[in-house]
Amino acid sequence: MLQPTYQIGLTRAQGARYAILPGDPGRVETIAQALDRPEYLGSHREYTAWRGEVDGEPVLVMSTGMGGPSTAIAVEELKQIGTECLIRLGTCGGMQLEVRAGDLIIAQAAIRMEGTSKEYLPVEYPAVADFTLTGALAEAARTLALPYHIGVVQSKDSFYGQHDPGRMPVGPELTAKWNAWRMGGCLASEMECAALFTVAAVLRMRAAAVLLTVWNQERANAGLPDEHDFDTDRAIRAAVEAIRIDRRRV
Repeated sequence: MLQPTYQIGLTRAQGARYAILPGDPGRVETIAQALDRPEYLGSHREYTAWRGEVDGEPVLVMSTGMGGPSTAIAVEELKQIGTECLIRLGTCGGMQLEVRAGDLIIAQAAIRMEGTSKEYLPVEYPAVADFTLTGALAEAARTLALPYHIGVVQSKDSFYGQHDPGRMPVGPELTAKWNAWRMGGCLASEMECAALFTVAAVLRMRAAAVLLTVWNQERANAGLPDEHDFDTDRAIRAAVEAIRIDRRRV
């Protein structure tokens, strides 16, 4: 009998070469329904898992929970059951004025403003997405005529440190760094990409990310329209198409 992994609760028989990784367990079933032959595998802690197919290729859909620590555990145990390619499918907040709600952000790299990745590699090592898988996401967005931006995102540990830095004892430092990332062209802020890319690099896995922009506080601060968009359908379509494209290349 195959032994399930300690945290995600899956066995090697349930594995797949590709995995789509939302943070929210509540999004897993919706994503799985975009695949062929979706089936529920189980739920353990923050890890809810389904499996389906893209053109006959088995694909896992599994939540990572919120933030770096649970994401790192997910990646570690997915490696144990044979997963090779990871696509984070999440949400983010825009940081550049041209980034609007509903746009997709394809993360080329992530600022390591979190703690998990520092327990894997020194801070000098960059958190970078896989080039080929990232290119497949960009091609998918173009093929599907979806609005997208590709570039650097910021990965943080504190949601409220971003949205209410003034009440934090380290608020001046948080604000100064936010302004530095923004001036450097950082597209958006989120919470998992740095851990995902770093752990995947250590484990020799391929990882990429496509994020839905749900809002942009910088547009609001500039007095520009700042709509909110929580519909992840565009990101789901891009991730599924990217797997289809990547299978033809690799």
